[in-house]
Amino acid sequence: MSRGTHIYRTPSGEERIRAWCEERLATWPELERLPAVETALGTTRAFLAPGGERTPVVMLPGTNFNTATNVDILRVLAADRPVISVDPPGQPGMSGPMRPRGDRTAVYGAWFGELLPQLVAEPVIVLGHALGAAMVLDSAPSPLVSGLMLVDPAGLSAAGAGGELMRAVLPWMIGPRDSKSARVLNLLHGEDHRIDASDPMARWWTLVGTHCRYVLSPPPLEMESLRPWHDTPTVLATGSEDVLYSPSRLYGPALRLLNAEVVELEGAGHLSPYEQPERIAELLGRLDR
Repeated sequence: MSRGTHIYRTPSGEERIRAWCEERLATWPELERLPAVETALGTTRAFLAPGGERTPVVMLPGTNFNTATNVDILRVLAADRPVISVDPPGQPGMSGPMRPRGDRTAVYGAWFGELLPQLVAEPVIVLGHALGAAMVLDSAPSPLVSGLMLVDPAGLSAAGAGGELMRAVLPWMIGPRDSKSARVLNLLHGEDHRIDASDPMARWWTLVGTHCRYVLSPPPLEMESLRPWHDTPTVLATGSEDVLYSPSRLYGPALRLLNAEVVELEGAGHLSPYEQPERIAELLGRLDR
């Protein structure tokens, strides 16, 4: 695999990001740190949320999110099943700092194919949110994947580019502040989910904007990457108010390429797992062995 840009602008910025993550992870002492896995893309850290007897889940987060940002989601998902949460290398979090160069999702697909058999020995459901969904879809199907749960998925269509979102993102990129971060996140959320500058996610987004290099949404994947997943049981869900991957963008490719219908999460935006974690947990039940 070909490594590219270092995600962090400075060593001190990397320390700030990791310190925030450590503080959030410490709020759930039962969350088990699995042994680091060395991959061609770099060191990968994963965490086990202990749960019940239902089919285990491996979760891949969206851009700029990780296990630490997802602690509240993992608590809900792990109520009835174990969940392994992965921090992908090249994303802000606890894994290696080098982003892949070239075809990013293809490299992440190869990375996930290398990683999965080192994490699990029995079939699991893979839950991919946004960029995380594109990562798994660009990997090769495996007997270790019994089903896919794709939420607000990248990779099936081009991302929307609403003017209002861009008008919020550009000032945040130029001079990140908690108030600007909250504005961006509120545009990514549905209208019923609102945060202010005091929210921990606003602080996180400010840290990312200050200390990490920005990355664009991935382009749609080639048919050759998607068609092999056609016979894998798949639940695909997206927010009815998702400004990047709206239901109308996903209906066609989901049915044609993955043999999956789109579940519309009423009132949710692009960050559905943060807005409706209980609904995501419910939909996972459709994929239980």
